[in-house]
Amino acid sequence: MQAALAEARLAALDGEIPVGAVIVAGGRIIARTHNLTERLCDVTAHAEMQAITAASMALGGKYLNNATLYVTLEPCVMCAGAIAWSQMGRLVYGASDPKRGFTRYASDILHPRTQVTTGVLAEEAAQLMQQFFQAKR
Repeated sequence: MQAALAEARLAALDGEIPVGAVIVAGGRIIARTHNLTERLCDVTAHAEMQAITAASMALGGKYLNNATLYVTLEPCVMCAGAIAWSQMGRLVYGASDPKRGFTRYASDILHPRTQVTTGVLAEEAAQLMQQFFQAKR
């Protein structure tokens, strides 16, 4: 999760909402990214989407059932759908997102075998978000 937080900090420096994601498989990071929605002018360029694409390319396949996605903020419904379609083995996220997080809308959207761990370094992740939006106001 520390690597995901580092990515979130990079996002904030680029003027992106500070969400970072890494995917680990076989004991090593195979994807590392952050939100790119502003840079790419693409509302789908969330950190999780970018990480899933990079990890699939790294592994040479679309299914990530032996991988773990670490993301600093609870995924939205769109990202949760992509996590489900990739059959991600494990999802670990930091801060909850009560406004746009997937658990508010569709808590059963993930693949049935995906293990979920929440609240990992949640305070640090939430603080990054708060600082980012305070600076914007």
